[in-house]
Amino acid sequence: MDRARDFQHRIEVRQQRLGKGKYGRVLKMARKPTNEEYEKTSKITAVGILAIGALGFVIYLIIDVAVPWIMASLGY
Repeated sequence: MDRARDFQHRIEVRQQRLGKGKYGRVLKMARKPTNEEYEKTSKITAVGILAIGALGFVIYLIIDVAVPWIMASLGY
């Protein structure tokens, strides 16, 4: 019974400290984004994902097409 009470007390103390300290200020200032902010963030994220995917595809094409062509022209 004492172990359970001690465990419960530790949980309650941690919960009370949640709003204090270096993260507490951030949590108090945080708010739900507006629809406009959410849309802008989504669009920027999508553009970033597409750019990284395109870069990866270009690297794949270089490795798959250009390198064998260069090696063949050098006689390897």
